[in-house]
Amino acid sequence: MPGAGARAEEGGGGGEGAAQGAAAEPGAGPAREPARLCGYLQKLSGKGPLRGYRSRWFVFDARRCYLYYFKSPQDALPLGHLDIADACFSYQGPDEAAEPGTEPPAHFQVHSAGAVTVLKAPNRQLMTYWLQELQQKRWEYCNSLDMVKWDSRTSPTPGDFPKGLVARDNTDLIYPHPNASAEKARNVLAVETVPGELVGEQAANQPAPGHPNSINFYSLKQWGNELKNSMSSFRPGRGHNDSRRTVFYTNEEWELLDPTPKDLEESIVQEEKKKLTPEGNKGVTGSGFPFDFGRNPYKGKRPLKDIIGSYKNRHSSGDPSSEGTSGSGSVSIRKPASEMQLQVQSQQEELEQLKKDLSSQKELVRLLQQTVRSSQYDKYFTSSRLCEGVPKDTLELLHQKDDQILGLTSQLERFSLEKESLQQEDNLQGYKTQNKFLNKEILELSALRRNAERRERDLMAKYSSLEAKLCQIESKYLILLQEMKTPVCSEDQGPTREVIAQLLEDALQVESQEQPEQAFVKPHLVSEYDIYGFRTVPEDDEEEKLVAKVRALDLKTLYLTENQEVSTGVKWENYFASTVNREMMCSPELKNLIRAGIPHEHRSKVWKWCVDRHTRKFKDNTEPGHFQTLLQKALEKQNPASKQIELDLLRTLPNNKHYSCPTSEGIQKLRNVLLAFSWRNPDIGYCQGLNRLVAVALLYLEQEDAFWCLVTIVEVFMPRDYYTKTLLGSQVDQRVFRDLMSEKLPRLHGHFEQYKVDYTLITFNWFLVVFVDSVVSDILFKIWDSFLYEGPKVIFRFALALFKYKEEEILKLQDSMSIFKYLRYFTRTILDARKLISISFGDLNPFPLRQIRNRRAYHLEKVRLELTELEAIREDFLRERDTSPDKGELVSDEEEDT
Repeated sequence: MPGAGARAEEGGGGGEGAAQGAAAEPGAGPAREPARLCGYLQKLSGKGPLRGYRSRWFVFDARRCYLYYFKSPQDALPLGHLDIADACFSYQGPDEAAEPGTEPPAHFQVHSAGAVTVLKAPNRQLMTYWLQELQQKRWEYCNSLDMVKWDSRTSPTPGDFPKGLVARDNTDLIYPHPNASAEKARNVLAVETVPGELVGEQAANQPAPGHPNSINFYSLKQWGNELKNSMSSFRPGRGHNDSRRTVFYTNEEWELLDPTPKDLEESIVQEEKKKLTPEGNKGVTGSGFPFDFGRNPYKGKRPLKDIIGSYKNRHSSGDPSSEGTSGSGSVSIRKPASEMQLQVQSQQEELEQLKKDLSSQKELVRLLQQTVRSSQYDKYFTSSRLCEGVPKDTLELLHQKDDQILGLTSQLERFSLEKESLQQEDNLQGYKTQNKFLNKEILELSALRRNAERRERDLMAKYSSLEAKLCQIESKYLILLQEMKTPVCSEDQGPTREVIAQLLEDALQVESQEQPEQAFVKPHLVSEYDIYGFRTVPEDDEEEKLVAKVRALDLKTLYLTENQEVSTGVKWENYFASTVNREMMCSPELKNLIRAGIPHEHRSKVWKWCVDRHTRKFKDNTEPGHFQTLLQKALEKQNPASKQIELDLLRTLPNNKHYSCPTSEGIQKLRNVLLAFSWRNPDIGYCQGLNRLVAVALLYLEQEDAFWCLVTIVEVFMPRDYYTKTLLGSQVDQRVFRDLMSEKLPRLHGHFEQYKVDYTLITFNWFLVVFVDSVVSDILFKIWDSFLYEGPKVIFRFALALFKYKEEEILKLQDSMSIFKYLRYFTRTILDARKLISISFGDLNPFPLRQIRNRRAYHLEKVRLELTELEAIREDFLRERDTSPDKGELVSDEEEDT
């Protein structure tokens, strides 16, 4: 699928969130959140003359195992990304492509998606750190793929496993046995590195190595030099021989020896001639100083023409045809391409010959240097004998200077040898590190390849098993159809009855977890519990079990059909890629995504964000640990709500395995949240219905977050007195809903009025507990997704959408009993969540919140007036009863007879 960050793919980029930290073993405690891998790197990109290194901010996303890159840490949308899951890494040795006397290069290659991306770190140590971290992330991510059942209802992305109760008993996870030998080998081959301040979130505060849009002009200059060197022989002359010569570089630097007095005199005379005749030196190349040269122990690059320039000057200065000779190597750019290639080839051969000559003459030059030194030394002694008038102290000083020069020369040579030795040791250490890294890379890639092959074998085995099961079922149905051609009138147990009985028995089977080792290969029947923990098939009624099984199969069919199209999971991955460098915030894009439904693996994160957004003002006004303080108070001292809470715990969601028995983990958490809330809001304390709200929240949230979720619903979303003893707010909403029914669905509303059906007796519970136990679980959680983001208006939308979904079926019913009976169960027959969402947020528009608020205010006054009148009637009745003269004691039968 297209990458999340591939919207603005940068030219020359390669390709397109390891689970965060190593996957914890079953039963292990929560792992510490690892530090985020991010920092500045330079990326080689661009084409042609603009190709060069650009500074980019890189962020690793553990959910997809992508390495995103941005222009700056503040950018929201990435320029592109690299898929690390199927990538391999390499880098050059310590002395490859390195300038002599400079630090080894710190660039490395990422081979992914058929492309090679070159990245450069600020230094060699940081490059090693990035490579090892990317290796580790790839290893963790690819190993975590074994933990996910690919045909489950969850996303195969292992980065964001849900929290809350659904994460405690996730049957979609398989924990493979780790490869101990591979792990041991990886640890042995690992290289210790320290990230420093240039990696991590603190690196965003450091200055970037260069402006994000700037080009590394060193690279551009280097490219220009190479182009200049390669094209120099193809350019026409511009009046100077140097512009028509190919410049060759050597691996040795040559130093200039001190010129002799005679050479200095000759150079001065030549300089004077140049001043008098400025144009006279056009045909002369090289310097006018006839310098000799010796070997420089410091390595670098220097044009070969400077090395051999004096030799050619001495032989060509008196030759009037030297200019033409030197220009003979120039080839006009207008010549045919074949001649140019021949010229290039001849120059390359000449270069090779010159290199051979140079290497053979190095030793000769060294010997000549020693001869020159000896000659100079003898010269000083000879001059000392001839100059009898020179003082003896001066001669001794000269001898000392000569000795110092000889000593410094020998010391310089010694240091040069030491430097070469140390450089060789550094190179050796660098090659050892590179060897360990490449061995580790080969080891990991081999292990990952074996894991991928094993997964492929498992999938093929599962496919074969499914195909075999399909053939068995088809065979049974063919036998049944053949037998049904001739009806059997007798009551004997024939093959038809046996086949039908066997088909019914197979249809009522549910998936068991008795053989977990075959869980991956075994074809999935309908599970006993869905991913939320709700029982899919009831235990007692066999007819209801068959209906529930059919409903579960239809739900799975819808899910598989939706997955064949563009999944909402792809859009969610793209959205989270845009929030790598920033927090989530309200936007039309996020609203549309939430309305379509939050994927199972992201629901915990998004729900928590919604709750935090709505309760931020409450949390700012309370001390840290507010929930724990309330819970401690509730455990130390009971209040009037405690008894009722305890009675309702097991009646909350009896068909969910997290609340099915007193020892279930959800029961204790449910108790804690309800007790803490009863102390926070003593005006409500506890109301039947709050337990179901908390139970649903706990499926995806931890205790404290579920507590604040309840605060959001009761104190932020719903009107006041919604959950008090009078249920005033709930009654008002039913009247508002009746008005909306008459406006949005007038035919259905008239049908109910005709047969005097009070449908608010059904919808009252929808509003009170936000559809818990009223719709199938998949639709329930999609409703809650939008409810936690947008608020209570969503309840009105979905309540109307449920009636509109089945409007035609309801209109066909022609008596009040059948209508009311149908209304009690029709919501659980609605399975297509996509269609229901389309009706809710499309067909029912416009749906302004202002209209609901105005109607609430209008009906609130009417309900309060009715309650006041009812209270007055009640008080009058009590007063009359107390003052009635007939209020005497009861008279027995005996007294009445007398």
